[in-house]
Amino acid sequence: MIATFRPLQLIACTPATPSRPLFVFLPGMDGSGVLLQPQVAGLSSGFDIHCLSIPPDDLKGWDELTEQVAALIRMEQQRHPGRTTTVCGESFGGCLALKLITRFPNLCDRLILVNPASSAQRQPWIGACSSVTHLLPAPIYHLSALSLCNLLIASHRVSRPTRLQLLAAMQAVRPQSAAWRMALLTKFRLEDLPLDRVHQPVLILASEADRLLPSQREAKRLAGFLPNTTIVLLPDSGHACLLEDQLNLSAILQSQNLCPELLVSTLPMGAPAQPAGLYW
Repeated sequence: MIATFRPLQLIACTPATPSRPLFVFLPGMDGSGVLLQPQVAGLSSGFDIHCLSIPPDDLKGWDELTEQVAALIRMEQQRHPGRTTTVCGESFGGCLALKLITRFPNLCDRLILVNPASSAQRQPWIGACSSVTHLLPAPIYHLSALSLCNLLIASHRVSRPTRLQLLAAMQAVRPQSAAWRMALLTKFRLEDLPLDRVHQPVLILASEADRLLPSQREAKRLAGFLPNTTIVLLPDSGHACLLEDQLNLSAILQSQNLCPELLVSTLPMGAPAQPAGLYW
């Protein structure tokens, strides 16, 4: 495959607030950052939030993605030096975050992994899908995206407009790119990374009702490689947990003292001060 040359971008999700810590979100397979949108309001009082945007026809490999994303983060850090940086990776973006922090161990101060897809190599269905997805006619591909969307979420916890946004983002990714990203996941091996270089505190959110990947088991496996790790188990959440109305990422960060700058008054009405779940 020939890699495309369309640029990756870091998109600002909030008005420029250089006095606040930098928060960089690395999205899942859709590459759009839709999964973070329900959490932006709660996070905005404590962070200057940027989201990585991956073009829907992107065919970059892990090394090129890692190098370019690190360069984008450094550019943002250089614009406003001296502030801390939190990198948050969800699913596919969780694997990218692990590549980043092991390749550039001083790039960020905190790492958040949300149902990272680091177990994909052990899921035979992902390899099978990667080998056929690029061959699918457009109508079949769109139907398959709908089926996958239903697996990604706990539908009773995600509003209909948000479900439609997720589906549109997934269908915008070209079949060749979807197949390529799944193939990248099948090549991702945690054991090949120099994880002893990771000194930052790591927070892992693991959904117990994840129907796509064994996220709870994988979180515990990751903690075996990363000793400075806290796991928050989400008992009723699906894989795309950040889309859920009941999930409050800012409350989770406050409960773990990861961002004292967050204001309680910005939390959504009815959101718990501390999320339900177990801590490891």
